[in-house]
Amino acid sequence: MTSAGPDEPPSAAADGIEPAARLLLALAATAVAFAAADTYVVVVALPDMMAAAGLSADELQRAAPLVSGFLLGYVAMLPLVGRIADLRGRTPVLVGSLVVFAVGSLLTASAYDLTTMVVGRFLQGVGGGGLVPATLALVADMWPPSRRGLPLGVVGAVQELGAVVGPLYGAVVLAVADWRAIFWVNLAVGLVLGAAIVASRPETRRPDAGAAAPDVAGAVLAVGALACVAVLMREPDGLVTDVEWGRAFLPVVGESRWSSPLALAAYGLLALFLVRQGTARRPLLTWRTWRAVLAAVDVIGAVLLAVALGGVIAAFASADPETAVLDGQGVVWLAAAAVAAMLFGWRQRASPTPLVPRGALRPRAAWGAVSVSFFVGAALIAALVDIPFFARLTVYPDSQLDAALVLVRFLVALPVGALVGGWLLRRVAPGLLAATGMVLAAAAFVLMTGWDAESLRSAAATVPLVLGGFGFGLAVAPVNAALLAVTDHSVHGVSSALLVVSRMVGMLVGISALTTIGLRRFYAVSADVPPVQELCPQTPTDCPEYGDRLLAAGLAQLDAVFLGAAVCALVAAGLAVLTLRGSHVAGLRGPSR
Repeated sequence: MTSAGPDEPPSAAADGIEPAARLLLALAATAVAFAAADTYVVVVALPDMMAAAGLSADELQRAAPLVSGFLLGYVAMLPLVGRIADLRGRTPVLVGSLVVFAVGSLLTASAYDLTTMVVGRFLQGVGGGGLVPATLALVADMWPPSRRGLPLGVVGAVQELGAVVGPLYGAVVLAVADWRAIFWVNLAVGLVLGAAIVASRPETRRPDAGAAAPDVAGAVLAVGALACVAVLMREPDGLVTDVEWGRAFLPVVGESRWSSPLALAAYGLLALFLVRQGTARRPLLTWRTWRAVLAAVDVIGAVLLAVALGGVIAAFASADPETAVLDGQGVVWLAAAAVAAMLFGWRQRASPTPLVPRGALRPRAAWGAVSVSFFVGAALIAALVDIPFFARLTVYPDSQLDAALVLVRFLVALPVGALVGGWLLRRVAPGLLAATGMVLAAAAFVLMTGWDAESLRSAAATVPLVLGGFGFGLAVAPVNAALLAVTDHSVHGVSSALLVVSRMVGMLVGISALTTIGLRRFYAVSADVPPVQELCPQTPTDCPEYGDRLLAAGLAQLDAVFLGAAVCALVAAGLAVLTLRGSHVAGLRGPSR
């Protein structure tokens, strides 16, 4: 099943091919779910990955690039990938993203130091992030506006499900193997899904009588090159210590493994693969097509926007919320991001082929959807980070796992809300539906501000957890649908990418700002706590009253965070009501059945 091309009207792909459309959506949604799970899998694998990179447990800051590297690849490259999806087609970008994700998984699984791990995680982020806008645009190509709600709800649900599945998947694999097995599985799944998507295309299933066979020789050369790289990086003891095979790992020049005979073999196979792509009748890479795509993409603008987004990520990722929203280094990063953003704005006006086509996001609902997504992200991150923190502070001080499991009720409700929101889109206007979801999320945060040290022991705590997760989920499909309804199908890829970028940046800004607000509240309350020597002069090392007062200060900190998140959710609700309306958006609602 091929996606509608950029010049093909959306309805052309939606008439009479429902089974094929569902198959391709199922494969794409599975890929999105798996990539989303990989976003969170590092949570459980990080200690083992740090040890493999030679880092001790107290060097967590040095391991931060394992997380920020993935995030950088996920966010910074999204607009470029989204634009390529508009020009080259959704299915090729889905397959290409899965291949990049698989290569990143191979490099991570084979990594021998922190640098190679970060490179692998970066490529995983690029591949995993590229799946989301391509899949959203695919839905818009295959279903008319009045029927997009449920498919968009499915995509949103599986994306949010990754937060639940990721840590569980990582824990299961670690129970029977080491951390590298997680990424070997990723490699296999990525390649299988890519092959399945290619096989689902009609020209693959029903080739013309005179059509050339797939380039098997090219595939063998590519796999051979990657296999050489993986073996070179892992340096298996059985091969390295062997008298004959060990010679393949000895550097020819200098001391780097990348000048060894095995490395030279990898380079040779890669060169043969590239030559093969220029001569094969049905190459894996169609150079002419990709040259035309790159000529139509403003690569300079894409680089400037990537630098701007990367600067924002670095600024907030390096900040110390205990002192300020941004530290000195963060201010420098943010200033660099601002300069890159201004240059990108100039490039948008000057380039004959701007990265974001002129007028693409001109409708009010388009910018409204992007703005709503930002505040949704800012509010959502408070739940993902501070609910487990609350549990650790109160009822599970000695168990990080039990504290994290408190969030499961919230995370399970989120994809349920996404499905319900998609289904309701045929009956309820997207602005009203998104606003309703965010009001529910705000109400949940307000209820959380009333939690005390024993609240999580009560079944009543389930109410705000489920209510919040359901509310966030309810807003997913309406925001996506509103954006796709008011933008032209030829820019659905890049517009969907900007929507995802906005949410991710909102999460970064939100966690930094809300944590800073919360810590200031903590310091204000704890300033009134007398020294422990005054409260318990006889037993300063065992003073329950002092501990209770510090706990109260910690609860006040989290109350401030939850209240700030409620404000962000209400801002999102207000923007949804004000901007996600109009004749085009209202057209999302089809006749009731």
